[in-house]
Amino acid sequence: MEQKIHQGRNVKRFREMLGIKQESLAFDLGNDWNQKKISMLEQKDVIEDDILDQISHALKIPVEAFQNFDEEQAINIISNTFHDTQGLINYNPTFNNNPIEKLIKLHEEKIELYERMLKEKDEMMARLEKLINK
Repeated sequence: MEQKIHQGRNVKRFREMLGIKQESLAFDLGNDWNQKKISMLEQKDVIEDDILDQISHALKIPVEAFQNFDEEQAINIISNTFHDTQGLINYNPTFNNNPIEKLIKLHEEKIELYERMLKEKDEMMARLEKLINK
């Protein structure tokens, strides 16, 4: 069973990847467009070629991307990127992110800075007292 490519969903995906709101795309397409019309367009399986051409120009993405992008194929390509033909490469990223340790380190740095500032203040006060007593 061949899965159909949903052009409207592809328009939505690319628009969202670019961080463009429906209202902005509608504005770029001209006076006949509004947010609601963009929303309805993104629900369509197939979009007319002339409209796809306008969207392509507005988003600066080739028409073929909307017509040919298939999510399952993209997932397969991505997953195959991390496995060689024999399946010997295993991509399992490990993140050693301990926010509590970072927070403690920042707190200690803050205390050190505060202590340095107090020491400098005391030195400055001593110098000012010497100047006053002269």
